[in-house]
Amino acid sequence: MRYPTAISRTLGLELVEVGPGTASVRAVVDSATHGNQQGTVHGGFLVELADAAIGTAHSTVMLPGESFASIDIRAVFLRPVWTDTLIATARPSHAGRTITHYACKIVRGDGKPVATVTSAVMTLRGEQAAGR
Repeated sequence: MRYPTAISRTLGLELVEVGPGTASVRAVVDSATHGNQQGTVHGGFLVELADAAIGTAHSTVMLPGESFASIDIRAVFLRPVWTDTLIATARPSHAGRTITHYACKIVRGDGKPVATVTSAVMTLRGEQAAGR
């Protein structure tokens, strides 16, 4: 597992907790830095926060010579955020040999959910993993 990643450093994401197949990532956000046209934290930022948690979670189950690639991601936005500390926690909902499905919940500082994100991740082996 490589952490922090370049994008995590750029966006100020911090690893909070990691375990086999699970990870939590934190971001301190404000609409002045992370805002969209409506003045709330951008949904794309929330998706990236979830993707960072999912990717970190999946990296904990990689064996030597394996790599992985996200093959889809879907977000459901539940409430807006202006300024807060967000934590994204990813866990597998189904772990297959090649495809693993993850569910990630993003909560704000008071524990209320901001978004739920689901993603499928494909494990790459052998020639497919070379150079990744």
